Amino acid sequence: MRAIAARLPRRAWQRCSAGCGIKGYRWYDWAWLAIDSGRPGHRYLLIRRNRRTGELAFYRCYCPRPVPLGLLVTVAGTRWTTEENFQAGKGLTGLDEHQVRRWGSWYRWTTLAMLALAFLTIAAAAEHASPPPDDQIPLTRNEIATLFAALIINPAKDTRHLLRRSTWRRRCQHRAKTCHYQRQARQP
Repeated sequence: MRAIAARLPRRAWQRCSAGCGIKGYRWYDWAWLAIDSGRPGHRYLLIRRNRRTGELAFYRCYCPRPVPLGLLVTVAGTRWTTEENFQAGKGLTGLDEHQVRRWGSWYRWTTLAMLALAFLTIAAAAEHASPPPDDQIPLTRNEIATLFAALIINPAKDTRHLLRRSTWRRRCQHRAKTCHYQRQARQP
């Protein structure tokens, strides 16, 4: 497949964003080729090239109707969100920490882990729905999990210190995010 990508003319590559990330939009160069399989529907080979490293990623796509490149790029960008959610499930709620011995116990563990992740996701979505203070980012799932553990599960003696630390961390993240977006806006 790398040989196919190497033979593509320069005009075949288009710069598109795969979505918004922590440090701004995720800009890549994209190319696509139609694959004729003789079966109904439209199949494409979508190629993503990193702008800095030149690293290639390949996606095999199927659509019942012809679609523009931008739509394929948007759908490919959602893969990052899915992977991020799976990592959050493993890191925040212990989705991967069960020793599978029986289906019933695995099912209960997975259900509880997914329920905990749903709680964190809904709480973060509710936080993102209301505008945060000007100098802070909204609460994230990680921050909510930390606060929940420290305030509810094992109550700390000095909760004011914990809340001040959370506010400080969110301010620092807001400054970093603002700097990343400004730097990205200055790039060609």
